[in-house]
Amino acid sequence: MTVTQPLHSPIAALAAARLAGTHDGPVVVLAGNEQQAHRLEEELRFFLAGKLPLLHLPDTEVLPYDQFSPHQEVLSDRLRVLSRLPQLQRGVLLATADALIHRLPPRDWLSGRSFQLQVGERLDPQAFRERLVAAGYQSVSEVQTQGEFAVRGALIDLFPMGTDTAFRIDLFDDEIETIRSFD
Repeated sequence: MTVTQPLHSPIAALAAARLAGTHDGPVVVLAGNEQQAHRLEEELRFFLAGKLPLLHLPDTEVLPYDQFSPHQEVLSDRLRVLSRLPQLQRGVLLATADALIHRLPPRDWLSGRSFQLQVGERLDPQAFRERLVAAGYQSVSEVQTQGEFAVRGALIDLFPMGTDTAFRIDLFDDEIETIRSFD
């Protein structure tokens, strides 16, 4: 089903939610701007009622050829959505044309820079540090925002891109003893 004329919110959200409920695959909803996208996101959450996933790919808020970098939180949100997108079998992807006009990293690039750690797993702190730097993380003395890490002996503080929480990894020799979130 293709809608050729703009629908007014919340009718657009209801139509998109119904389509997502019957369509075999993800439904892409384009909003005119980020303000409309946020309003649509709230309405879609109501109509989807948690039955189907909703991913909102935010705009970088930077023009495509500007020399400025987007804010770390915006990049983190975009990476979170892009990492979940390959698993999205059904649901809604909400974006603006501005959000989609920017080049997106290849799937292999994303998977090569993601990692999962578990308690009891062996971790070489130096190799992990090098991997974080290669993935674009910044080594700092105190972690405050996404994309930063700090290594202090057997403690590794890490604020991963794509999360809202920083984590403290406590090592016992080269084994992960605990992983805790911290503020």
